[in-house]
Amino acid sequence: MPTAASVPSPSAAPSAPVAGGSTTTSAAPTVAELMDFVRGAARDEALIASLPLDPEGRTWIRLDGPAGSEAWLIGWPPGTGTGWHDHADSFGAFTTVAGALKEHSLAVRLPTDGWKTLELTEGVDRSRNLATGQGRAFGQNHVHEVLNESETAHAVSVHAYYPPLPRIRRFSRTGAVLRLEQTESPEDWQ
Repeated sequence: MPTAASVPSPSAAPSAPVAGGSTTTSAAPTVAELMDFVRGAARDEALIASLPLDPEGRTWIRLDGPAGSEAWLIGWPPGTGTGWHDHADSFGAFTTVAGALKEHSLAVRLPTDGWKTLELTEGVDRSRNLATGQGRAFGQNHVHEVLNESETAHAVSVHAYYPPLPRIRRFSRTGAVLRLEQTESPEDWQ
């Protein structure tokens, strides 16, 4: 997900439905449906080619996800990342379309509210390398950071979340201490 300073407002964000992506049912999508959606969008060559790539910062196009989900096509210049964050009450999926991304995550369930610092226990760190064509799904309150560690190549990915991001919590990390730095809501991104 783009950083708070770079998230376009929903009304300003271009909308690009993906063929076969949106559904008309009112039922919430499953994690498997979100994963199917991001994989399908990744195969849409015209959509991928429409994403402008900027050598200085991430770029994005908002997509119509399945069953009312929020989705994004994101371009990652070399050396960029999200910082530690979660998507709070949303679950989601993403896949790498081009290049490679690395995800660092924590195998720990965080308290939902009312805390500022948390001492992490040993063994909760996870890392995944996600080459072109690889992706993953995740549940609510999944804390991670996503990085393009390449020094020379852009990466591109597709992400989908349900419910549409009600908030994002941003964290800093020093050793085993995770600190909640701020909670953002969609109004903060406009």
